[in-house]
Amino acid sequence: MDVVRIMESLAEQGVTVLLKADAERMREGMKPWTFVASGAPFHEDLLVRTDAVSVEACLDTCVPRLREFGLVIPE
Repeated sequence: MDVVRIMESLAEQGVTVLLKADAERMREGMKPWTFVASGAPFHEDLLVRTDAVSVEACLDTCVPRLREFGLVIPE
């Protein structure tokens, strides 16, 4: 998956997207990547979030959920 295309597509639909790598969690061997999506298409402060071992794992978890909310996400 192309992370930049996905993030741009979500932003165009009014979603705020955060992708973070945490150095401390990486050093500790924990899931260092966090993906958070929130914003206008979601109701009542709903957000989609996961912590994972890689960017790809974040997307594998979050993209299907975002599509369930009706968002269009490129392949």
